[in-house]
Amino acid sequence: ADPCQNGGRWTGAACLCPPNVDGARCEFGATTINLTAELGPFVTMMARVTNREFSEDMTDPASPRRRRFAEEFGRTMDGIYRNVSDYRGIRVLSLSRGSVVVDFKLQLWPPQRRRSTTPVSGAGDTWGHHGGVGWGQGTSDRRLVSAELCRKHAPANFSRFYFPYRTANGLLCVTNCTLNVPGAFDCHRG
Repeated sequence: ADPCQNGGRWTGAACLCPPNVDGARCEFGATTINLTAELGPFVTMMARVTNREFSEDMTDPASPRRRRFAEEFGRTMDGIYRNVSDYRGIRVLSLSRGSVVVDFKLQLWPPQRRRSTTPVSGAGDTWGHHGGVGWGQGTSDRRLVSAELCRKHAPANFSRFYFPYRTANGLLCVTNCTLNVPGAFDCHRG
């Protein structure tokens, strides 16, 4: 029997929890969810990875195969964009058939942190990509959108307990169990 909760997957030895879920059996929501990347500038990109084969389980964000692929893809993109001064990482949005087609966000530092503009270099033979520039959600009515983003990114069973909390470095979704947040208390892991 699968002992994992909240979308966790049993690997035979332990539960592999989906994003923003913690605990040995994925029984807890993460105490903090960082939404800063959702609010900053980004470029939506698509890459076709020709040296990998797609499998249906790669559509599931919790599958070990997808997680391994996304980690490898992230490391590769970090290398490709290492000379782009505003680059701060990628987030895989979806994977689909066609060798492996990756839709992802290329995350950038907000304009006030930008130091200079560096042109993006070519991606080489294996990774072909194209995309368009966009801005993260929340640039107009941040309070309303922040609460919606917290509900969207929190585990479904726990979403009502999360609220937005702005820091000097960005936006977090927190609960009353999050340490160093006004009104927090010790929840004893649950």
